[in-house]
Amino acid sequence: MTNTETIISKVWSFADVLRDDGVGYGDYLEQLTYLLFLKLTDEYTKPPYNRKLPIPDGYNWESMLSKRGAELDSHYVKLLRELGKASGILGQIFTKSQNKIQDPAKLYRVIDMINTENWSMMGTDIKGKIYEGLLEKNAEDVKSGAGQYFTPRALIMAMVECIHPAPGKTICDHACGTGGFLLASYDFLCNPANYRLDKEQKEFLKDRTFSGNEIVASARRMCLMNMFLHNIGEIDGESPISSADSLVSDPGARYEYVLTNPPFGKKSSMTFTTEEGKQEKENLVYNRQDFWTTTSNKQLNFLQHIHTLLKSDGHAAVVLPDNVLFEGGAGETIRKNMLATTDLHTILRLSTGIFYKQGVKANVLFFDNKPASNEPWTKEVGIYDFRTNVHFTLKKNPLKFEDLQDFIACYNPEKRYKRKETWSKENPNGRWRKFRYDELIARDKTNLDIFWVKDESLADLDNLPDPDILATEIIENVEAGLDSFKAIVETLNGE
Repeated sequence: MTNTETIISKVWSFADVLRDDGVGYGDYLEQLTYLLFLKLTDEYTKPPYNRKLPIPDGYNWESMLSKRGAELDSHYVKLLRELGKASGILGQIFTKSQNKIQDPAKLYRVIDMINTENWSMMGTDIKGKIYEGLLEKNAEDVKSGAGQYFTPRALIMAMVECIHPAPGKTICDHACGTGGFLLASYDFLCNPANYRLDKEQKEFLKDRTFSGNEIVASARRMCLMNMFLHNIGEIDGESPISSADSLVSDPGARYEYVLTNPPFGKKSSMTFTTEEGKQEKENLVYNRQDFWTTTSNKQLNFLQHIHTLLKSDGHAAVVLPDNVLFEGGAGETIRKNMLATTDLHTILRLSTGIFYKQGVKANVLFFDNKPASNEPWTKEVGIYDFRTNVHFTLKKNPLKFEDLQDFIACYNPEKRYKRKETWSKENPNGRWRKFRYDELIARDKTNLDIFWVKDESLADLDNLPDPDILATEIIENVEAGLDSFKAIVETLNGE
């Protein structure tokens, strides 16, 4: 077993030990974030780095090593509280931090495990592999709800492959969760098969390429740690990830690329307490002059916000639920504006069973922003049906990057304007089909939820998917239906 495998094995085995004490992957991951960060800062203050970093002497890594039992427990609690008051990345990582390992002996074992390794000398790929693995395990823990911050890595890699980001350009994810899109973009840009970066490009990649927003403190700290382990940004620098609600206002900054999967859920709302002490919800509507229309639909607001964030020649890839493609009212207004003011060139219809939240039917919209024009910029939209007769499950048949190779080939990142349909009258089940602007704008409500591949399960009962896949799809459809009914009831009740 290599040294890398040994470290990974240690980290994983200890996660299982702590689970027996009721410490879930999410809590363990948070404690690892705090402790790894402190250990790395300690290493960076010593030769050969000799950096001066803003960690107070009484609350640094070495301050914990000589303590045991109740003394260690109380000191660690105080350390977390004090570092949470700091500015910059340090304060962001330790914001609202708490000790979730209640047994001081086990806390010391985690500290000792981290202390025996020289983390600063490890390659970023090793540190990233350890951390990414824990993030994925945490997402698989359905009860924790962490799956909503975790987009399948195979899908992220395919989206980055299609967008094909270039060096020296800015990349934003305004709903970044644990940083999957930012890190996949970093890996793509660092890959020698894609680019040979010079010194200036490497510095830009490290310090000026990435920006994001994440309002959930636990997800934000994991994102910052993930970026830090991949050598993005500086310990003593300002945080590239804002804690602000990205939808509240136009931030002013503009980016060459936006890659994102905004949070699930249609409506933005806030809860308040009445004078009688009752809790009530109120739809949260963002009144922004840069938006085409006003709506409480969170997904539609995110789509409008992405359009604002892009430079006039910027590129976007965004995961959005089906309702964005067919919903009337504000949805229709936004789709018409998208087709007119951007080149909405590609829609990828995603299979169910790939997300950690069941019942999600989603698509990836790829579009390029354009300057003002009297003529609509979208000439034709290529739609790839990766849903009909496509079956995945999280455990037995998870989505793999290889599964999306045909879509990437049809998308043709290198020569997008020369791509060819696989659909034809002779091949009516071809998954890649183009639709002209005039065809789309003539559809009722400019509905972009288009499908044509024959559903084999409706015709061939002898070739049905495995029972577990069928059962999962039934559950997903029922849960999706329940979500729709809940939304209707909330609308009727004025919630």
